Amino acid sequence: MTALTIYPAIDLKDGQCVRLRRGDMARATVYADDPGAQAKLWQDSGFAWLHVVDLNGAFAGKPVNAAAVRSILARVTVPVQLGGGIRDLPGIAAWLEAGITRVILGSAAAKNPPFVLEACKAFPGRIAVGIDARDGFVATEGWAETSDMAAAELGLRFEDAGVSAIIYTDIGRDGMLSGLNLDQTVALSARLTTPVIASGGVGSPGDLAALKLAAEGTRIEGVIVGRALYDGRVDPAEALALFSA
Repeated sequence: MTALTIYPAIDLKDGQCVRLRRGDMARATVYADDPGAQAKLWQDSGFAWLHVVDLNGAFAGKPVNAAAVRSILARVTVPVQLGGGIRDLPGIAAWLEAGITRVILGSAAAKNPPFVLEACKAFPGRIAVGIDARDGFVATEGWAETSDMAAAELGLRFEDAGVSAIIYTDIGRDGMLSGLNLDQTVALSARLTTPVIASGGVGSPGDLAALKLAAEGTRIEGVIVGRALYDGRVDPAEALALFSA
């Protein structure tokens, strides 16, 4: 099978690296106060991509942790994907020019699908869509709002748009270390031709092994890992070895 990519998560709140539980900003655990140093640590550990989210920006609807993101870009050479508060084409262009490899559109994708089509046309191969789901339905605005749209329905809207990846997060599991929602992730990937990145709930090497098995023959191409890496529940070298075997 094709090797899966592990994306270490760097979630930014008030300029610090944090992890939330189920998207609750009031339940943030601070893991590092120097995002650039944390990014370099993950790069030095062997990870080939970084997943960065401006949490304040996701709630505010505009970039808030720009200085922290720039500090990350200054310290690493691996590609970085960035989401959180990016709502217009000039905003996308500015981050791509600053060195971001891929911009993630979340709330903007759910609320304004034509904008995603426009962005994909303007920046081919540089746009990912984040589908954050609660009980299978799309959530927006930093997960503060839940819509009546099924996750698969949103994903299908962008099938021919040129989206580089769909990042599927089960909010109920995010930061809880309870394992990925493999059933929903596999079911989503089965309906799409766009590559899918799993997210939300990795808590152990066993969760990664289960994903590797479930992803066989699917369009799942990677997984985002946050709290489990910061807590030491998942060893970077062992995880990378598992996915490269």
